[in-house]
Amino acid sequence: MVSVEEAESIILGNLFTPKIIAIEIEQAEGRVLAENVTADRDFPPFNRVAMDGIAINFQSFMFGQRSFIVEGIQAAGMPQQKLQQENNAIEVMTGAMLPEGADTVIRYEDIDIENGSAKILIDTVEPNQNIHPQAQDCKKGEKLLSTGFKISPAEIALLASVGKSQIHVFQFPKTAIISTGDELVDVNEQPHPWQIRRSNAYALQAAFKQINHHADQFHVFDNEESLTRELKKIFESYELIILSGGVSKGKYDFVPRTLEQLNVKKLFHQVSQKPGKPLWFGRSESHTVFALPGNPVSTYMCYYRFIKPWLERSLGLVSEKNVAILAKDFQFKPTLTYFLQVKTTNEHGKLMAYPNAGGGSGDFANLKDVTGFLELPAHQSEFKAGEIFPFYSFRI
Repeated sequence: MVSVEEAESIILGNLFTPKIIAIEIEQAEGRVLAENVTADRDFPPFNRVAMDGIAINFQSFMFGQRSFIVEGIQAAGMPQQKLQQENNAIEVMTGAMLPEGADTVIRYEDIDIENGSAKILIDTVEPNQNIHPQAQDCKKGEKLLSTGFKISPAEIALLASVGKSQIHVFQFPKTAIISTGDELVDVNEQPHPWQIRRSNAYALQAAFKQINHHADQFHVFDNEESLTRELKKIFESYELIILSGGVSKGKYDFVPRTLEQLNVKKLFHQVSQKPGKPLWFGRSESHTVFALPGNPVSTYMCYYRFIKPWLERSLGLVSEKNVAILAKDFQFKPTLTYFLQVKTTNEHGKLMAYPNAGGGSGDFANLKDVTGFLELPAHQSEFKAGEIFPFYSFRI
């Protein structure tokens, strides 16, 4: 048995090397950049009007002029106009190019336009006010995004603005989620009294969707021959294999032996943690395998504690670990790392975690009432309110 820290070190020491693919910008949200992105022009590309109003030459105002003949209108999307007389004005709209010869914009709220003449109603005007200068945000050729950056909707706008209709990203490993067990039936089936519906595979599939990754589902019964046969088929098409169930010490737990027969090298089996003690992890030349305990809370916790960080690190993402403050005293006697289910609230800028342990690793109904898992270290048995511990959230 290994500790949680040892398990993490082994897992993160066995990352996969992702391929690089080109995808359309519409599919890029949540993906990880595999290229640097630079500005193809200045941002903004011209002196941009930042307020609706009039554009004037500040020198005229400085010398006492307060009324300006309006020569025309400069709207957004129009070629740049030019002041014909430096003591005149041009009406301008937000987003428009600043007219040539003008260097100051005065808002409509601060002027009165009548009979083609604009009268300034305020006494204080600053040169270059209400103008977004060319290249203030960035210059042509400047790096905007780097390889390894996770794309959010904000970056989608940035990519669109530099003309990137396609973008290179790191490809997720082709992933198979395999549930095992004779007691499991599909969600659409009516279970017998001795059966239950499959839920772990759906939960894992949904968790992958949170990071914009699709995984395929399979189910295998508790038969060593069929397990070997089905895994061989799945191994031909998938790189990341996640099994749920059949990994403990029972007479029908064939998964560890079958994986080793398929030349998957065991890197560890069993972690000194609760829930999730029977976790199995291994590698072959072209596959990474996580075999998770079948109890729903164990499966769920192991994904967020081990699989998701492994996947993100493989894609080049390095995230700071989150922490939360234990809000109430809690006890856990066994010398195991305990992943306590908690509900978190933000209280005056502090993330407070309220224990809600539930009924054990099979009580997945309790997950609806909590936010994530607080990682309590094995060397303690008494945990005091106010102590800070690592926190793994499963709610975005």
